[in-house]
This record gives sequence, structure tokens and C-alpha cells, in this order.
Amino acid sequence: MAPHVKGGVAMAMRSARDQWQGKAACRGPQSAAFFPPAYPERKDERVTREARAKSICAGCIVREECLDYAIRIREPHGIWGGLNEVERKQLMDRRAG
Repeated sequence: MAPHVKGGVAMAMRSARDQWQGKAACRGPQSAAFFPPAYPERKDERVTREARAKSICAGCIVREECLDYAIRIREPHGIWGGLNEVERKQLMDRRAG
């Protein structure tokens, strides 16, 4: 029974830590702007899509939590906390160096 309790506690802590997701401005139909489409995307389309996603992030009340989450799990895709994959990698490199 102890492992189950410990697992439950860990799950509850993880859930509490990630409750910010329910408050994210990216929830809903606009979420498509945060990830590349399933088909090849031209550079100008990517730039436009990312700019739209970042503008949504700019007004989001949980932007910092979102970015921290993406960095913590090393999310390899999409716009998280207002940064794309390359920008998050650069931020992680600056923090490490």
C-alpha cells in the first residue's frame, strides 16, 4: 500500500504544479497556431503562425509557468511561454553557461 500512497502523492503534486494549463490563453481553437501543421510549412507561413502564437502568449497570465514547464520537460516542439524551440534552447544554453 505504501507505494500506491507515494505514487498518489507524487501524482497530486504533479497535478497541482501543472494547474496553470487550465488558465492558458492558448486553449481552444487557436491552439493550432502553437504547433506546425502535419504538412510541410513554408518559412513565411511558419513566421506568421509563430507570430500569432506569440501574440497570444504575450497576454497570457500563465506565460512564465508555461515556459518553465516546457524547459523542465525539454519540450522539443511548438511555442511555449512565448518562445519557439530554438529560442528555448538558446535560453537553456544561457542559463547553463
